[in-house]
Amino acid sequence: MKRLHVLLPMLLLLCVLLPVSAQGNKAEISDEVVLTMGSWRTDDVEQMNRLLNAYKKLAPKVTIKFQPTNPPDYNATLRLQLDSGTGPDLMYARSYAAGQELYNAGYFADCTDIPGLMENFSASNLAPWQMSDGTMFAVPFAAVSHAVYYNKDIFKKEGLSIPENWEAFLSLCDTLEKKGYTPLANGLADEWDILETFFFGLLPNYIGGADMRVKYESGELPLNDRNFVEAYQAMADVAQYCPDGFESVTYNDSQVLFNSQKAVMFVDGSWTAGVYKDAPFDWGLFAIPAPKGKSTAICFHPDMAITMNTATKHPEEARAFLAWLCSEEGATTASQNLPSGYFPMIKFPIKLEDPHANEFLSLNAGRKTDARFVWPKLMNLYAPMNQAVIKVMKGDISAKQAADSVQALM
Repeated sequence: MKRLHVLLPMLLLLCVLLPVSAQGNKAEISDEVVLTMGSWRTDDVEQMNRLLNAYKKLAPKVTIKFQPTNPPDYNATLRLQLDSGTGPDLMYARSYAAGQELYNAGYFADCTDIPGLMENFSASNLAPWQMSDGTMFAVPFAAVSHAVYYNKDIFKKEGLSIPENWEAFLSLCDTLEKKGYTPLANGLADEWDILETFFFGLLPNYIGGADMRVKYESGELPLNDRNFVEAYQAMADVAQYCPDGFESVTYNDSQVLFNSQKAVMFVDGSWTAGVYKDAPFDWGLFAIPAPKGKSTAICFHPDMAITMNTATKHPEEARAFLAWLCSEEGATTASQNLPSGYFPMIKFPIKLEDPHANEFLSLNAGRKTDARFVWPKLMNLYAPMNQAVIKVMKGDISAKQAADSVQALM
């Protein structure tokens, strides 16, 4: 009887606590889940918030907060966050080696079995975020393109036409200069843009597409062969048509020069298209032309993918969002909310509303396309190649010396 006397109050207390505990679990399950998304695209806050709000209508208990980092600081900042355990739940993943490094470090999740990923993207669009064993570490999100922006009004006024080859392009620049115009807006001050948008934009015209790039990566072809020397020479030849003092012209300065009609053309990426949406003149695009005897190719670069953090506390919700991006509905919604100049990579046919975005895509028709040259295998040559381009444009070294300086590092 004494034992029953002791147990009875305990049983009564347990009966009281059980409903409270059950209610607590129910409340926890019904609570809203908040995910964070890291990115280097500080310009895309408005567009990404629209995209994430569209997803919230499908998953009302999931809120995804877009928290971008200043682009040049993204890699270092993200690594610091991941190392310290404060990384975002979802994040933009760079293609090729930069993304592979974070997967190998255990931070990017294995995304291979996310529904729709392997079925709804082509092998070439999966490859930039794929390990050698076939494992996917991110969901492809958007690609960018490279081309020549040009002022249609000035071309029409001066009776000029789109050049069919590189020699005609240089002749066009010479004609514009003699008429008192600054032919090109490009400068060197920020360094990255002259390499990524201009040199890597024209390089496939000299060496060919992906089938030839791999021969340089393997060492079968040297980085100082005739093709590369001619590509560096093209940069040396075009330097005289850049703005006065182009060595100190920043990327932002270049945008302003073109937008204010102080420069007639600007070799740049598709991501800049939105900057000129309210331009007071008619503008268009044409492919960076190849030299005579070669075929014009396009640098169509796999730029962005989205992955999840292996340490996220909400893996199911993060995976569900990535699966949505792999669906036709998700990719269509993304394409409608991406900034102009970012192109979906999914297999489904998606019509873009922006005419300039469609103009960019039309440049790919019937042409070889490839990623920026060093991204797949040779990122260690990014800085040396960048300096080689800059020095050859300044006239500090010859095209042959530029090519030799990079080949020496292979």
